[in-house]
Amino acid sequence: MAKKVFIVSSTPRERGNSDILAEEFARGARDAGHEVCKVNIREMQLQFCIGCLYCQNHEGCVLQDGMNALYESVQNADVLVFATPVYYYGMSGQLKTFLDRLNPLFPRNNKFREVYLLASAAEDDGSAMDGAVSGVQGWIDCFAGVRLAGVVRATGVTGIGQAKGSAASVQAYETGKALR
Repeated sequence: MAKKVFIVSSTPRERGNSDILAEEFARGARDAGHEVCKVNIREMQLQFCIGCLYCQNHEGCVLQDGMNALYESVQNADVLVFATPVYYYGMSGQLKTFLDRLNPLFPRNNKFREVYLLASAAEDDGSAMDGAVSGVQGWIDCFAGVRLAGVVRATGVTGIGQAKGSAASVQAYETGKALR
C-alpha cells in the first residue's frame, strides 16, 4: 500500500549534502510506489514561533509565512523525514525552527507514525550527530505512538555535493525504497 511521505530539507545550501540525502530518500520512496512531497525550508520565509499558543485553539498559526499551507500535508503524511546539516553537534537552526512551528499539530489527530532523520556533518565520527538525533527524538516524544524509524548519517562531508554517491546517499535511497 502506498504511503504519503513528507520530507523537509533544512539546509540553507542548494545541493547541500543533507539535501542530497533527502533527494535520494525521495527517489527510493517514489521507486517503491509511495507519494512524496518535499519542501525546502530555504525557499520559505520561515519565522520563529512566538509562543502565543494561538494554534492550540485555532486552525493553524497566527504567523503568515507559508507554514499554514503545510500543516494538513504534515498531519496526513504516513512518514515524516527531516534532513539536516549538523552544526556544532546539533540540528540546523532552520530545522529546529520548523519543528517548533509544527506546534499546531500537537492537539490534532495526526496520521504519521514513523520519522526518519537524514543528517550530514563535516565530522568523521557518526556520534557528532547524536545531538541532532536527540533533538528530533525530543520532538517525537511529544506525539503518542510516533517513533524514530531510522537515521542516516553522512559523515566527513564538507563541500557542497560531497555526499553524492556516498554510502550514506545509497543508504538514504535504500531506506526510502524499503518503506512498507
